[in-house]
Amino acid sequence: MFFILSKLLDFVVNPLFWILALFVFGLFSRESSQKRKAYRAGIFALLFFTNSFLVNEAWLAWEPEAVFMNDVQPADAAIVLTGITQPNKSPHDRVHYNEGSERILDAIQLYKMGKVRKILISGGSGSTQKVEHTEAEDLQQTALFAGVPKSDILLEQRSRNTRENALYTKELLAKHPELEKLLLITSAFHMRRAQDCFQKVGLTFDTFPADFQTYDSNFNWGSIVPEASALYKWERLIHEWTGLVVYKVLGYA
Repeated sequence: MFFILSKLLDFVVNPLFWILALFVFGLFSRESSQKRKAYRAGIFALLFFTNSFLVNEAWLAWEPEAVFMNDVQPADAAIVLTGITQPNKSPHDRVHYNEGSERILDAIQLYKMGKVRKILISGGSGSTQKVEHTEAEDLQQTALFAGVPKSDILLEQRSRNTRENALYTKELLAKHPELEKLLLITSAFHMRRAQDCFQKVGLTFDTFPADFQTYDSNFNWGSIVPEASALYKWERLIHEWTGLVVYKVLGYA
């Protein structure tokens, strides 16, 4: 039930939903004053959420600082969170990545550098439909092709969200007591929620944020020209904010 409700909530907090709602309200409003207010609010919201400068500033404030690879302390295992592939997309002889492939690529590089001894990949499928294989299997395929031995890869394939990532990863780690020093790897925008969830279940770890979506703050007139991509970035950021609030309320983080 939580999984289905979370998908519904994603739709409700989508900025595009509210922009369209304002214009539809204005269209069907009988009072001219309400109609004008709704249209003005819709135009303002549209300009605000398509402003690339503003959304970049919001992401800069949200994403944690990057960690240099040479500064990473040696760890027994890197925990890599999924949510970055399309496991139900054909053909199934390859991995279809969305954004965020740096999660596994950075883990592989840290493994090659001798910074981590094992790679633990956590993630089943976030799809409501039956899939051919789990996301953990997808990322494992990439690691194997990169030369990481299968014996150095652990898979947790049941989780469908960040809370379950933490719960099921802890269960898996209980079977491997030799893995004491841990490094959590996920996208920078997702790190706050992931960190809180993993700490909530009692795990201790260092963090390595990856997949940064920002660029250095630099205002120019071109940055205020409306861009559809800004609307998408606001959607992702609001989704993360909402997810963290819901997790806090439910006691997951």
